[in-house]
Amino acid sequence: MKILIDRITESPKTVSFAERVEELNQVYTERAHHEFRFPPSVDVDLVFYRSGREILLHGSFHGVIEGHCSRCLEVYSFAVEKGFDLVLLPNPTETDKKRELNHEELGVSFYQGAEINLAPLIQEQVLLTLPIRPLCNEQCRGLCAGCGVNLNEVSCLCESPKADEGLAIFRSLRVNR
Repeated sequence: MKILIDRITESPKTVSFAERVEELNQVYTERAHHEFRFPPSVDVDLVFYRSGREILLHGSFHGVIEGHCSRCLEVYSFAVEKGFDLVLLPNPTETDKKRELNHEELGVSFYQGAEINLAPLIQEQVLLTLPIRPLCNEQCRGLCAGCGVNLNEVSCLCESPKADEGLAIFRSLRVNR
């Protein structure tokens, strides 16, 4: 979705729309690991208004994303829902670009031209909600290191690995707390 700059007033306006995020699938297919699969769109609720030169966006989105569990490698779906607040300023001039940003400016994004394209801003927020290690559930037992079966579904018949005799002394240590 795009918002025309001159239509943004000081009084808040509310809009709901579906933002396409399927382009994120291309980003993840270029990587060696395909941890996530994104839906065609997420539902967004947005309030926007102007305060001087600043444009303020307050919103939330929700949708369902597919993940590949990092323990058992099974595909699972999980819901994402996140609120966000963004402050946009006009793109700085060439002289402003040469100076160092101060602490307050670190959370600010910039816009240029007669309209604001919300797609990259929403896609960035979706990426920020993703887990670092996708898990189908916290109790996932993963795959057997010996035979590779999914330990959530069956028990394997592999022998327990022998303990390293060089580290046996550490098993006998007691720690008093």
